[in-house]
Amino acid sequence: MELHEILSRCDHTLLRQDCTAAEIRRACDEGLRFGCASVCIPPAHVAGAKRYVGDRLPICTVIGFPNGYATGAVKAYEAADAIAHGADEVDMVVNLGMVKDAAWGDVLADIQAVRRASEGKILKVIIETCLLTEEEKLLLCGIVSASGADFIKTSTGFSTGGATFEDVELLRAHCDAKVKVKASGGIATLEDAERFIALGADRLGTSRIVKLALAAEAQAQD
Repeated sequence: MELHEILSRCDHTLLRQDCTAAEIRRACDEGLRFGCASVCIPPAHVAGAKRYVGDRLPICTVIGFPNGYATGAVKAYEAADAIAHGADEVDMVVNLGMVKDAAWGDVLADIQAVRRASEGKILKVIIETCLLTEEEKLLLCGIVSASGADFIKTSTGFSTGGATFEDVELLRAHCDAKVKVKASGGIATLEDAERFIALGADRLGTSRIVKLALAAEAQAQD
């Protein structure tokens, strides 16, 4: 797979707690330069990023991030506020306490509250696979499929692990065909990125692929 094809599936990500407006603009520049699917940034930076890029690059942000334990009403407000300030896509974290309580109706309601608030925009649901049992992953495939969300996403990148090949394969096999898969967290090489795509990931959440592209450009200029 060509590098530009991989980059076109990347949500170029900058979610570090202390990232500055200048760093966000640089991430936007990189996302534009390499034709990324979006730039994924903290909610507080959405308005500034939207002013900076306009409609040239989709703006993605995170909701209930990274822990997921805000109420559904709060997450819905976060999503609506982000969209009002220019977000084109929102990546929400499920309530993992509800998952561990097997309160599946509440998990669905939590996602649907954000779905209603984000209608017309892309919604990705982060299930934090590293904290789940196999049974919980399978049940969440069904719940996300029923919720109306557009994507199921492996990880925040802020917990004990990121995307694995096994998890991406499982999510693709057990979600409805209309639900796409986003692999996120720890994607460090082009080989890994290509394998995630081959296993069924439509999107990759990563900053490293752009860094590899920049390094390749620098090497070519030497």
